[in-house]
Amino acid sequence: MKRIGSYLSLIKFSHTIFAMPFALIGFVLGTKNVAFEFSFFKLLLVILCMIFARSGAMAFNRFLDKNFDAKNPRTAIREIPAGLVSANSVLIFTIINCCLFIICTYFINQLCFYLSPIALIVVLGYSYTKRFTNLCHLILGLGLSLAPIGSYLAVTGSFNFIPLLFSVCVIFWVAGFDIIYALQDERFDKENKLFSIPASMGISKALVVSKFLHLMSALALVASGIIGNFGAMYWIGFILFVGMLVYQQSIVKPNDLRKVNFTFMTANGIASVVFSCFVIMDLFFYSK
Repeated sequence: MKRIGSYLSLIKFSHTIFAMPFALIGFVLGTKNVAFEFSFFKLLLVILCMIFARSGAMAFNRFLDKNFDAKNPRTAIREIPAGLVSANSVLIFTIINCCLFIICTYFINQLCFYLSPIALIVVLGYSYTKRFTNLCHLILGLGLSLAPIGSYLAVTGSFNFIPLLFSVCVIFWVAGFDIIYALQDERFDKENKLFSIPASMGISKALVVSKFLHLMSALALVASGIIGNFGAMYWIGFILFVGMLVYQQSIVKPNDLRKVNFTFMTANGIASVVFSCFVIMDLFFYSK
């Protein structure tokens, strides 16, 4: 059990809450928009895909960054540098999760199966990006943004503009809060020639970029609400989601980073879950 706990901690399993609600939005949107039957088996497969893809991506990130993590006082307590799990076992864990992800997509539909290697390239490739581009935050957002469009494809086997707008929202939302999280490592990233917005622009300017990205995320939700002809429940969820974005931006200051972890986990987890609940209620009870 202790070893299982180490792996759950390694992959930050609780952080699955960020993208999972948007995957559920995409799934329900698919069942409502095209009159597909609601399948609990397919929903289970979508959830498993989310878990396996994210677990593989996080494990690979920890494997690839093990040497940097060992040098950084903030991350030296992570499982690999702390000796709780071996690097080789984490790599095997990554491969197993990727294989399970592909197997699950095979049982969903052909399109998801054929696209599964591309999805893995995106979510695994993020781990390399901090070595050569400040756009690493957007690449992370791109990886998590596969959740709503991927779950919609699982139901329908076809693309649609509305779930794509939700994916755009996720890209900017995740990139915005990842910049806030990266503020903690501004000095370390500079010293080790790693790329990030805070390391490149400084903390104050990085927070401005984060605010801009969150504004873009909100605008994507406005567009999806208007184009998708959503009802009142959607807009209540939208107001609450944007309210959480404004709140997290307001409590992180250039000279006070004590609440970074709170904004990263708690505020964004609440924002994602609450918004998805209102959108799904709108789709079930108020959509035409």
